[in-house]
Amino acid sequence: MMKNYRLALLPGDGIGKEVIPAAVEVLKATRKGFAVSFEPFDWGCEYYLRHGRMMPEDGIETLRPFDAILLGAIGHPAVPDHISLRDLLLRIRFEFDLYVNLRPVEMLPGLEMTLRAKRPQDVNMLFVRENTEGEYAGVGGRFKRGTPDEVAIQESVFTRKGVERVVRYAFQQAQRRPRKRLASATKSNAMQYAMVMWDEAVRGVAAEFPDVSVSSYHVDALAARMITHPESLDVVVGSNLFADILTDLGSALQGSLGLAASANLNPTERRGPPVFEPVHGSAPDIAGRGIANPIAAIWAAAMLLEHLGEAAAAARMMSALRAVIADAKVRTPDLGGKNSTQEFASAVVKQLRA
Repeated sequence: MMKNYRLALLPGDGIGKEVIPAAVEVLKATRKGFAVSFEPFDWGCEYYLRHGRMMPEDGIETLRPFDAILLGAIGHPAVPDHISLRDLLLRIRFEFDLYVNLRPVEMLPGLEMTLRAKRPQDVNMLFVRENTEGEYAGVGGRFKRGTPDEVAIQESVFTRKGVERVVRYAFQQAQRRPRKRLASATKSNAMQYAMVMWDEAVRGVAAEFPDVSVSSYHVDALAARMITHPESLDVVVGSNLFADILTDLGSALQGSLGLAASANLNPTERRGPPVFEPVHGSAPDIAGRGIANPIAAIWAAAMLLEHLGEAAAAARMMSALRAVIADAKVRTPDLGGKNSTQEFASAVVKQLRA
């Protein structure tokens, strides 16, 4: 019997409403041997401005039965970031315990290298970011607000379970890749409790994977290594905050934030659907102009298919995407072209059907 996957679409705000339809168009053209149904939801900042909340009160339960979520972008100038992020994306991550954020950082064929002295094959990393703890746990508070004595406390939360499970997943990913290398981002010289425990967990889990070589780098040194010796990095695992910053550096190495795809996963148990998203933001300055780069959204859709077990379809999608980029005839303005979001998506669909 043919499989039928149910996908929830959360285009969100700004250019999310442009790149998600583009990704869906490509995804529909990729279907072969399975079916996909889509249900859109208008949740996000505009929903907040109308209703005073980012999603309905029962939004989590509404999403729970779906096989996966394809998310566009969240953000609006009239809604503070700490509200838009925490009340939708982080709420979904925490409720469904999506403790892995997976971010590929690699050069796509035909794009100009940011690092002039390096070759495209020198930039091929997979970041595994802890996704539910650290600074994003939301523990802390403010005292004596608005006075000269105001105090703000933001606690970093690290649990042995949380660290070990994301590190173990990173080792598993490294074990599957040809180079079998893992780099761990730490700052144990300054963070003598959380990061020392992180380092201990990395060493403990490493014993389970004797075929994977592991190195620990202070996060500042690791950022420098991404520039000076990117070819030395394969799989990188880091805490919520550290890996968030490093992966944005990775997007810069790729050449555009429009290339940054990600997956939010719980690979060990299912409490709800995983979330796949481009991580370029809502870009209100270009929203509505139809020129947003849909590459990251299409790439995220390919990651979605691979996670669902449709590896052949995911490979077809990525092959078509790479072919269009390498051809260099259809490109959005952020990559030096003059084409629209829709024109790029149509070129990928045409390549799929060729």
